[in-house]
Amino acid sequence: MSLGTSIKEARKRVGMSIEKLAERTSIRTALLRDFELDDFSKCGGDTYAKGHVRNIANALSVEPSVFLDLYQTEQTKAERPMYDLLLESKVAPPVNQKSRLSLKMLSTISASAVVLVVGGQIAYTNFQPAKGSSTKSLILSTLPATTTPAPTATPTSTVPPAGTVATPVAGSINVYVSANRGDSWLSVSNSAGTSLFAGRLSQGQSQTFSDTTSLTIRYGNAGAVDVVVNGTPTPVPGAMGEVVDRTYASNSVN
Repeated sequence: MSLGTSIKEARKRVGMSIEKLAERTSIRTALLRDFELDDFSKCGGDTYAKGHVRNIANALSVEPSVFLDLYQTEQTKAERPMYDLLLESKVAPPVNQKSRLSLKMLSTISASAVVLVVGGQIAYTNFQPAKGSSTKSLILSTLPATTTPAPTATPTSTVPPAGTVATPVAGSINVYVSANRGDSWLSVSNSAGTSLFAGRLSQGQSQTFSDTTSLTIRYGNAGAVDVVVNGTPTPVPGAMGEVVDRTYASNSVN
């Protein structure tokens, strides 16, 4: 007994009209009539068809697996190997049909192989080191020469020539500043906070500043200058490019 006939017999056995079955399953009456004629082509695919068959079985108090097994047996098409489908569409050649290589193609392949072998032999010969030399020496000869950078020297104080520094006045502070290694911006004020100088001290220039109590100097490029306080050279106030503040008091250096 086919699935369509089984559905029809089960419906009649429970005394249900096809219209009533359509109402319970929400399946159109025309579609149910097709099912009873074993026509499931209008369901939209196996998934929808199986869903309808399951709903019909539940509505008719039939174990769903009974109808589903019949559907699987009668309606599901056996999957065919992909090769058979391609062969049927004349996309793939028959298994016993061998590909044929033309004489021209074989000649081209042979010529290409010869060129590759000869080229490889030439490259290998050219790469071999000359007699008496080693591979290591060849590699080293191709490396770029390297140089070790000279360490950057820390600026050191330069003692100014005699006669360039004013003679210190007793009981006062005298600061001599010379730009020996580059330009430096200076800001100089006395103990009262009065600005004595604000500007650039170019390389090779020097200035002397004095006050009875103290001097405060800001160096914009501390590593570029040398400082002599009351006739005594002092350490370089800082590094190149560093901004440093220094205060010099009478008879002392801070």
